This record gives sequence, structure tokens and C-alpha cells, in this order.
Amino acid sequence: MASQESVLVRQFLISSKASQTAGADIETARKGLEALSTLTPVAPDIIVEKTNIEGIPAEWVMAPNAVEDRVFLYLHGGAYIMGSCNTHRFLASKLSRSTSARVLVPEYRLAPENPFPAAIEDALKVYRWLISSGISPDKIIIGGDSAGGGLTLATLLSLKDEDEALPALAVLLSPWTDMEGTGESMETRADLDPWLSPDASRATPALYIRNLDLRHPLVSPIYADLSGLPSLLVHVGNDEILLSDSARLVDRARAAGVEVTFKVCDEMWHVFQTFAIPEAQQSIDEIGEFVQKKLYY
Repeated sequence: MASQESVLVRQFLISSKASQTAGADIETARKGLEALSTLTPVAPDIIVEKTNIEGIPAEWVMAPNAVEDRVFLYLHGGAYIMGSCNTHRFLASKLSRSTSARVLVPEYRLAPENPFPAAIEDALKVYRWLISSGISPDKIIIGGDSAGGGLTLATLLSLKDEDEALPALAVLLSPWTDMEGTGESMETRADLDPWLSPDASRATPALYIRNLDLRHPLVSPIYADLSGLPSLLVHVGNDEILLSDSARLVDRARAAGVEVTFKVCDEMWHVFQTFAIPEAQQSIDEIGEFVQKKLYY
């Protein structure tokens, strides 16, 4: 049974979704996501350090137990058009505590001002900077939510294509892996999803990819050769329209020989981990257990 806290958040999201006007401008959407983040301040013992990596603004988010040489490169979600360190600082702080890693959140360039492949270029630049700074690939976790999950996969695929060392693990939260929006959950979960709508999810990709093929493997990784990727953890909500994006990715990754830990979280929505609810903490704790088991022992 869903917690009372999650019931209240769901009601809030449904209300916000119902009040959205069709064709709302990008700036309004960006401000809305920023405002949402003010509901979840980080704990007072979290250290936040702003930095700049070869022109890319970024932030280190560190819990007291974070180990110096273990880094979680976290790529925020936001449909490639919004999101920032602000919007994902709370989640980053929770992940730092659960994984005992320093979390690095870069503010990669956003569309439509900077369309594909700007986000991938920035993610690669930050990862390569970590390596050049002396962080071993086997001490790096990479991950992200929604579009950040898709960007995580695009980064891994690009590194693999260049025969570069891959991070040890990847963590994907409700990853966006099919820009065509062909998954069956786009229809079967449309009435259950309190946050996302099929129409908006299918309209947004053009802002990022313009005229690029919707099935290009770096924007729709379900069409990519996934062989050789590191162990994946994928968490997704049962009540979200992007459920099929995760399920099909997992099936294809396993078929390619990739080790995958997969969980569909009952009564949860898209990237529920960004909210202060018990179900989010449970997911984050499980991510920590996955990382500790695979990376540290």
C-alpha cells in the first residue's frame, strides 16, 4: 500500500498536471521544475561545492560518508530541455549518502538552444575530465533519471564506440529510451500517470533532436547495440507512461549479455525518487546496496 506521503504527492502532481496549459513555453516549464525542487531541501550535513569543468557548470554533492576516490556522475533529467543542479540536489544528496560516493552533477547544455548532440558532448567531457583527474573508471558510477537516463546510455555507447574505459556501474531511474513513444505503457498507463502525458512526451523530442531519426541509437537506446555495457540497475514506476521504455531496455540489455537488476515499483510514478516519500528512500537504499555490493566489496 502506498504511503500517505506518496498519496499526497500524487494528488499534488495530478492537480498540477490538470492546471497545465497546452503549449506552455519552455521558460515556464523550467521555472516550474525549479520551484518544485524548493520542496525538498538537503540535509544540513551535506556539503555542496560549485565547480566548473572546462566551461560546464557543475556541483559536487557530498554526504559525510562519501569516499574521496569514488564518484557518482549523475546526469539530471528534464526532457533535455530543463533541469539543473538545483532541481536534483536533493536526490544527489540522498544518492551520495546511500552509495558512499561523491556525486558530481553537471549542468549540460539544454535544448532547444543547444540541440543534439550537445548534451552528450558535455557528458563525455565531464567523464573524461574525471579520468584525467585521476579517478579510476572502476570507481565511477554513472547514472541519471528520465532524459538523464537516456543520456547515461548515450554516454556509455559513445565511450564504447571510442574504445574508452567504461564506468563500473550504471544506475537508471525511469530512463527515457524511446523518443518515438511506441511503448504500450504510453496507452495502458496514460490514465494512471499523475505527471506525464503521452502527447507532451511525443512532442518534446523535436526540441532536442530536430530532424534526427527518432530511432537513432544515441537518442533511443533501445535500438542500440547494448553489448559490453557495465552492470545496470533500472528502477521505474508501475504507474508511468515510460514503463515500457525501461522494460524493453532491460529485455534488450539482457539479450545482449548485460547484467541487469530491474525493479518495477508499485503505485509509483516517473522519477518518484526526487520526492521526500518513504518509497523514494527505499529505492535509494536499494541503489546504495547495489553499488556497495558491486563496487566496494
